[in-house]
Amino acid sequence: MAREVLIICRHGKPALSKKVRLNWLGYKDWWKKYDEGGLDSKQKIPKRVTKLANAADVVISSPLRRAVESATLASGREPDEQWDELVEAALPPPNFGWYMTGPRQWGTIARISWWLGFSGGEETRREAEKRAEITAEKLTEVATDGKLVFVAAHGWYNRMLKQPLRRRGWTLVASFGDRHWCHRRYERLSDKLGRNP
Repeated sequence: MAREVLIICRHGKPALSKKVRLNWLGYKDWWKKYDEGGLDSKQKIPKRVTKLANAADVVISSPLRRAVESATLASGREPDEQWDELVEAALPPPNFGWYMTGPRQWGTIARISWWLGFSGGEETRREAEKRAEITAEKLTEVATDGKLVFVAAHGWYNRMLKQPLRRRGWTLVASFGDRHWCHRRYERLSDKLGRNP
């Protein structure tokens, strides 16, 4: 028996500063820049992450720049595949008029609102949950024959993959939180021979 392993990692720290105060429209513009921007060049990648990424049979990322750069820096090579299904769940801010606060607080407000049903014309929670099911199925198909698959994606969406993966026989064996470079390790037994760290 061999272990099939999925490493679902959050991207590294982006370069865009969070030390600003914005209204809801300003946050929408800030989030667009966040999606388009790359990583902070001064950060260090945890050795645990680089070890796993370097050992991976397949490296996959979201197509967003911060995820592609994270996969490349961690593994030392370009991602083998980029999946649109891995982009972050929508984060639309509700119209709070001229209320001003920082991006971190807006992120919390937007996520709670989205979770409760507000989508602002973007992807709904139900749509994102369906997307997570598709992603989990695709990952299960890729991680066959004892493969180690490293995925660089996004914080909230990575959380959303937990239940869909469990329904497909994956066991969460380690979780290191949701901060930048944190990851979850899922395993599944295969009847094929393989090698994994």
